[in-house]
Amino acid sequence: NAGSFPSNIRKGDPMTPPAKLTPRPGIRVMKRYTAGKAKASGSVNTAVVKLSSNESPFGASPKAQEAYRSAASVLERYPDGDATALREAIGRHHSLDSSRIVVGAGSDEILSLLGQSYLAEGDEVLFSAHSFSMYKLIAQQNSAVPIAADDCHYTTDVKSLLDAVTERTRLVFLANPNNPTGTYIPLHDLEDLHTGLAEDILLVIDGAYAEYVSASDYDPGFGLANTYDNVVVTRTFSKIYGLAALRLGWAYCPTEIADVLNRVRGPFNVNVPAQEAGIAALDDISFTEKVASHTDRWREWLTVEISALGLKVTPSAANFVLVHFPVEPQHSASAADSALQKSGLIVRANAAEGLEHALRITVGLEDDNRRVVETLTNFMKSGE
Repeated sequence: NAGSFPSNIRKGDPMTPPAKLTPRPGIRVMKRYTAGKAKASGSVNTAVVKLSSNESPFGASPKAQEAYRSAASVLERYPDGDATALREAIGRHHSLDSSRIVVGAGSDEILSLLGQSYLAEGDEVLFSAHSFSMYKLIAQQNSAVPIAADDCHYTTDVKSLLDAVTERTRLVFLANPNNPTGTYIPLHDLEDLHTGLAEDILLVIDGAYAEYVSASDYDPGFGLANTYDNVVVTRTFSKIYGLAALRLGWAYCPTEIADVLNRVRGPFNVNVPAQEAGIAALDDISFTEKVASHTDRWREWLTVEISALGLKVTPSAANFVLVHFPVEPQHSASAADSALQKSGLIVRANAAEGLEHALRITVGLEDDNRRVVETLTNFMKSGE
């Protein structure tokens, strides 16, 4: 057709080729999130145990599993876009105002929506060194600048965070307990951090591992979110509730922030089986208590036994331990990782978080934990 334009030429300006589609500037420099390994490398002659993603070794509660199966009868129906029953269940469980709860496809979605909603190009996102790698990625996704403040003994240092605040700071992410170190800051430090932030800086308290903490001076931050307009608390069903496959998380927000998140999230962002399983999981308190009690016992056991091998273990309040290895090649973290994989034990390397000399090991079932210590004992003796 003589009157048509070539497909690669804009109508109205046939001599100028179209501009190339380009993403936000920060996306060009960011790296994809690296999940924990799911398969062991090399030859393995025993059952493989995945201890790389802090998943619950007990899985989901029987009540949650039954609720999931029952949801199969209504798969043709769209979910309740407001997740009303789930939000009300969360509110009852934590004594929170359900109208201020926003549910997401994992707490990761909530964190990303906060970045999407409150960050502009050139803004700064502040977080502690050696913390969840998604914080940096969220900054880069929105062409903001990620700033990592020094920590102290792998624990969030409030003074360092506040010293790093500038007039461009818009978001502060705080993982409490922190991932991958397992450390936490007590309530008075949490309050000091918030007090030091201007009203136009949003403090996001990521409590993915909060259900595992038994320390008396720990506080999840709901009181701050109830009182102030610049505090959000996020939680997940992926860890102690064992629903990682369903991608279910939530946030407790000031009313205005909840309204913003509900405007930008997908209209049906949480599926029916996830909503129903979440409600049932909250109701199975005895199951959750069993998981927490097991974690307390075996986290301490792993810490003591691994420390006895001459390795440093960072004190943890979560469902994992961070083990530090010598720099020397024979007993390095990389060599230990290989030895563990040969024994069918998959753990998490942490180079992306600046911890290339450490491995994060999820607390597993009793046999899993004993296999970890036995393998590391042989490794430290032989280096093989």
